[in-house]
This record gives sequence, structure tokens and C-alpha cells, in this order.
Amino acid sequence: MTAEDAIRAYYAAFNAGDWDSMCALLAEDVQHDVNQGGREAGRDAFRAFLLRMARAYREEVRDLVVMATPDGGRAAAEFTIHGIYLAAEPGLPPARGQGYMLPVGAFFALRDGRITRVSNFYNLREWLRQVG
Repeated sequence: MTAEDAIRAYYAAFNAGDWDSMCALLAEDVQHDVNQGGREAGRDAFRAFLLRMARAYREEVRDLVVMATPDGGRAAAEFTIHGIYLAAEPGLPPARGQGYMLPVGAFFALRDGRITRVSNFYNLREWLRQVG
């Protein structure tokens, strides 16, 4: 599987809500840089993050563009996230089913066909404006 194939499969699984398939694409020691947050380590921590997010948000990736280095060691994705804010998270505004749409950039490192790092970036201030 090429790096581009892995990233496209990752987002297809995301859109399907198929956390098992999504996590199967990750290395056991995956590093996850959470937007505006810290770094989490390991596939189990990533799965726990997905479950927390699925409770609070319903999201779909659209307009996906994937770029990868020739050696397959790094990739980047740009897309628009379309979401609905379902349940409030600590420190964030109350959730009332507000919709939002944001451009997102994501950066990946890969090893032996598995994703070893996921770093996501979006404009938190714009998200707060849309749901606030």
C-alpha cells in the first residue's frame, strides 16, 4: 500500500465511522498531535481519542487532497471537515447541534506502510465562532 493509499483508506474509514479499520492503519507506537493540544502516544490512546470525539462530534471529510513524498515516508492531506457539534467538551461552548465547516491540514509520517504520526491543524478560533 502506498502512502497515498494509506491516507485515503484512513479518511475513508473515518467517514464510515470504522474505528477498527482506521486504527489498523496505525503503527502500535503512533504519535498523535492533537490540534491546539498535546501529543498522545500509542494506538490505544488514539482509539480512546476517536471514541471521545465520536461522542461529541459527527464529522465528514470532504474535498480530500493527499500528497506524499516519493519514498512514502511522509504525507499530507488537506480537506474540508463538515461537522455537527453533538455534546459539549470541557472548556468549550455548550453543544446544541451546531453545524460547522472548516479547512483542515493533516501531516503524517509512515513506516512500513503504517502511519506513525498524525498531526492535525485547523483554526480553533473559527470553529468557536461557528459553534458559539
